[in-house]
Amino acid sequence: MDFIPGLQAASSGLHAQRSRLDVIAQNIANAQTTRGLDGRAYSRQVVSFESELIKRMGDSAASPGLHGVHISTVSADPRQGPRVLNPGHPDADANGFVQMPNVNMAMEMVDLISATRAYEANLSVVKSGRDMAARTLEIGR
Repeated sequence: MDFIPGLQAASSGLHAQRSRLDVIAQNIANAQTTRGLDGRAYSRQVVSFESELIKRMGDSAASPGLHGVHISTVSADPRQGPRVLNPGHPDADANGFVQMPNVNMAMEMVDLISATRAYEANLSVVKSGRDMAARTLEIGR
């Protein structure tokens, strides 16, 4: 029996947003990486979420119910980053241009704020569930 059904969904949301925050931090940390292990400029990573559906217990129609969310993929953003003229850079081509990563700091900061707010919202659900459970146990006193 699931004591508070929303806690599992909120917990999966916390995990998914934490992973999203990790990917955003990785993007910000590599915003100036012009040569990775593959020899090319860093490519921004993008997180995709997917909902998890389960069948409700005790429902005669056995209809699916939202169970939570998980990360379906972390993929590279296919857009090219800017080419910057910097002839003294060790990764400059024959014409003096350096291929920069496709990381836009303004976009990353917006994503960071959005992920932080979503994490806080899920954490608020977990805290409210904990408080409700504690108050329920106090009813019989």
